[in-house]
Amino acid sequence: MFFNHAKAHIKGGKKYPSINGVVTFKETKTGIMITAKINGLPQSEGQCTGRFFGFHIHEGTSCTGNVNDEFANAKSHLNTTNCPHPFHIGDLPPLIENNGYSYMTVLINKFKLNDIIGKVAIIHDMPDDFTSQPSRKFRNQNCLW
Repeated sequence: MFFNHAKAHIKGGKKYPSINGVVTFKETKTGIMITAKINGLPQSEGQCTGRFFGFHIHEGTSCTGNVNDEFANAKSHLNTTNCPHPFHIGDLPPLIENNGYSYMTVLINKFKLNDIIGKVAIIHDMPDDFTSQPSRKFRNQNCLW
């Protein structure tokens, strides 16, 4: 089946239940236009504001988990091409919090919509360093959704 657009509904987990939003993916002639509209993000305090959050598509098909790991079934970053980080097809630009909100639009050509249909979009509490290979332990300790 061919899709020309997809949508992921974002909702917070136990640690950050107020997070919610929508991420849309639209296929264009030059790539996939991704638009994220998120609210309820933990806010930064003080003079240095605008907290950064990691943002990825994961290989799992569910945001469920178990007692030890609320998001275990989200699995790792989607990486069907076996590329190093940050070149996984699931690696996306970070979200930047602004008074609890984040809005981002980006055009990328890393994947087709059919590659991500049924996968999960994840927001991580810590910013991505674009170098370290993600570890399961780090991801789960800092996963927001």
